[in-house]
Amino acid sequence: MSLNLIKGMLFIPGTALVFVPALILGATAAGQGEISLAGSGSVRFWIALVLASDGLILAAWTGTLFKTVGEGTPSPWDLPRKLVLRGPYLLFRNPMIAGVLLLLGAESLLFGSWYIALWLCVFFVLKTAYLVRVEEPELERRFGESYRRYKENVPRWIPRLQPWEDGAQ
Repeated sequence: MSLNLIKGMLFIPGTALVFVPALILGATAAGQGEISLAGSGSVRFWIALVLASDGLILAAWTGTLFKTVGEGTPSPWDLPRKLVLRGPYLLFRNPMIAGVLLLLGAESLLFGSWYIALWLCVFFVLKTAYLVRVEEPELERRFGESYRRYKENVPRWIPRLQPWEDGAQ
């Protein structure tokens, strides 16, 4: 695994999944006196485990695709040079961020924190605004008609039932 890939995976996901939740837990636990950690005997624990597993799989899969197919990383300093149109990207446009959202959901359940659930919602809204205003126009500029066609056929968040097949490739 390259240093750029590691830095890219730590930059936004690390902040969203580790730094901010740690601040939230530190601030809220100080007021409550404890954290409500889910044990293996609770349904909350098992749902969190499923969400975390799915989130990790998506993060690893998409990070690998960025490196091998896109010839880059998720980091802003080493963006993919090629448009990635494989794997989960054929079902919806943002599987990497969906993985982060699943992991935040898992953290919220595992720690029993409504504040982390609120952070998940805030992160989703902020990320969606960033995608619409910054990332998608930049991808259109970089990849042109290929990205526009992809964007017209593949939804941003809700996965398609069948993978998209681009007849132009």
